[in-house]
Amino acid sequence: MEIRWLEDFIALAKTRHFSRAADEQNVTQPTFSRRIKLLEEEMKVTLIDRNTLPLSLTPAGEVFLQSAELITRQIRDTKEKCQEIKKLEESRISFVTTQTLFLSFYKDALEPFCQSIDVSMDVNMKSSSWIGVDFINSLKDKQSDLMLCFWHPAIDFLRELDDNQYDYLVVGREALLPISAADVEGEARFELPGSRKRPLPYIGYYDNSFLHPVIQHHLQRQREVPQLETLTENYNSVSVKALVKEGYGIGWIPASLLEDTLSYGKVALAGDENWHIPLELRLYRDKHNQSNNLHQFWQQLKDYLDSKGRL
Repeated sequence: MEIRWLEDFIALAKTRHFSRAADEQNVTQPTFSRRIKLLEEEMKVTLIDRNTLPLSLTPAGEVFLQSAELITRQIRDTKEKCQEIKKLEESRISFVTTQTLFLSFYKDALEPFCQSIDVSMDVNMKSSSWIGVDFINSLKDKQSDLMLCFWHPAIDFLRELDDNQYDYLVVGREALLPISAADVEGEARFELPGSRKRPLPYIGYYDNSFLHPVIQHHLQRQREVPQLETLTENYNSVSVKALVKEGYGIGWIPASLLEDTLSYGKVALAGDENWHIPLELRLYRDKHNQSNNLHQFWQQLKDYLDSKGRL
């Protein structure tokens, strides 16, 4: 049974005339009559009394009319709700980022900007546990509209986004700072560069993370070779920070995660500016993404950055 047969029947019940009902349904009368006949064959009962003028419904037709009206109304309401859901989904911008950037830059800068321009950002929280290439694949496979990440020339896997298909905005700056737990005098327990006899316990990042290649690249270019002994590795800076704060060793942590911690005196800088590592914060998109909301958001953000310099 087709839905349009129910609509045909309702039109016929209202007009009590095959020709006028056919006009309402924008079909020829022969086609309309055939569809009513098919409906009766499907129901295995006569629904229309064709011997009366105007036409009338049989007792079975009266019962069927109530169900037909209910069914078509439910389908219409359901279709409207589905369209509303579709519009809502299309209006949202899917977003992925690391746990570190979600807890710092997204919450402090990007989310307030989205609220100021009335844009709904759909954050994929699963991305907080991804490795570096997962973010690239999400953007390439169109599973996300925007990707916020650290950028440094040493992060090789980001080079896949260097072709003309992708675009980015530099939305902020960051610095990785070498941190150690502080002693009772507020000085770092561990201080770079360390010595061969007493290498510094190092809380690092996994090879396939964003920050591991950045730190390695920077350390290899120092005049003084740092003496580090890797104690453990993590994906997220929050985990590195927690271990460093407890006194297990030295680690490089984004400055945005250290504002309160440094002021409380529980941790201290473990090296001078030579050991500080500058980073960019980049927001990437696929240029060929056809979302109007994404395009409008991108342009508004670009205009804001052009005028203010950063979020």
